Amino acid sequence: MAEIAGQSEKAQAEKVQAEKHTGRKILIGTVVSNKMQKTIVVEVTRKKAHPMYKRVISIRKKFYAHDEKNEAHPGDTVRIEESRPLSKLKRWTLKDIVRKTALVPEIDVDAGTDIGR
Repeated sequence: MAEIAGQSEKAQAEKVQAEKHTGRKILIGTVVSNKMQKTIVVEVTRKKAHPMYKRVISIRKKFYAHDEKNEAHPGDTVRIEESRPLSKLKRWTLKDIVRKTALVPEIDVDAGTDIGR
């Protein structure tokens, strides 16, 4: 049984090393929009000290990423990876979804309500 645990740790270590050798940047951010086909907009927030005042400020930047299966939704936290240019703005691909957002049912405004009539 100890051999099985050792093998899984070894496999995980090899997987991490394989990911490191690609040399591609990996960012974690929040999906802002998925209204395009196979494309999501991811907002990445970074903390940085102001050069003069030394106060920590947050810098936000949006990245367009390729989502082949249209599986990411607004509010999800995702990991994106640098890739070759796929279009005018897309230079990133969706690697995986870190955390899904809670699904909130959409409210249909016109469905069966006669308020004010």
